Amino acid sequence: MKKIVNAHCHIYPEKIADKAVRGIREFYDLDMSLNGKVDGLLEDGAKVGVTHYLVHSVATIPKQVKSINEFIAESVNKHPDKFIGFGTLHPDSEDLQGDFDYLIELGLKGVKLHPDFQLFAMDEDRAFKIGEIIDKANVPMLVHCGDFRYNYSNPEQIKAFLEKFPNITFIGAHFAGWSIWKEATAKLAGTPNLYVDLSSSLYNLTSTEAVDLIHAYGSEKVLWGTDYPMWDSASEMEYFNKLDLTDKEKSQILFENASRILDID
Repeated sequence: MKKIVNAHCHIYPEKIADKAVRGIREFYDLDMSLNGKVDGLLEDGAKVGVTHYLVHSVATIPKQVKSINEFIAESVNKHPDKFIGFGTLHPDSEDLQGDFDYLIELGLKGVKLHPDFQLFAMDEDRAFKIGEIIDKANVPMLVHCGDFRYNYSNPEQIKAFLEKFPNITFIGAHFAGWSIWKEATAKLAGTPNLYVDLSSSLYNLTSTEAVDLIHAYGSEKVLWGTDYPMWDSASEMEYFNKLDLTDKEKSQILFENASRILDID
């Protein structure tokens, strides 16, 4: 059976999922049909044969960190053959190191940050403090990148972080620059420790533009993902399969690259 990793999935507890999805919809002003719940993710992924999911959520205030990481870990423990979990950190936590140590103790494999939601810039000291912890621990991180409306995770800021921490395996979500894809690629492509995912991007790119971005970063550095619950797997996979890529490139993007980073068999 062909293996497929959905490398960008937000999941939420049943009692807050509806509110969380509404918040995302309003933040990006985009239609969303999926519910953000674990069962919804599995049902959606099964339609295209997804075998593994990188799941995470984001703490918008420090006091959410512990409960979110426990929820992600609980979800992974219920689906250990399918889920790989990344924990959240918040730059304003009184005990960043303790929060990180606990997420590792829970069995989570990396860290997910969303500077635009968490209101910190990737080139400021608060980000660098997180980077120092992640760098020392040698775990990967996934970071939302880019937004023309804000100035937290845009290319110059991501570049500064990558240059300060060249040994961190850094996954830049949305081709490392949502809504400013070409600018991000021009400034960041070729950075040795940078991987990118193509989530929440294909809807706004022509096939030629998408292939150009993939080739700029290198197909060995790109991961497939849907940004669940933003986009459904069937439509994202249909678009992806129409891209003028070789079978080898598609295999790298759908499984091999993520399996190397996330240590999936």
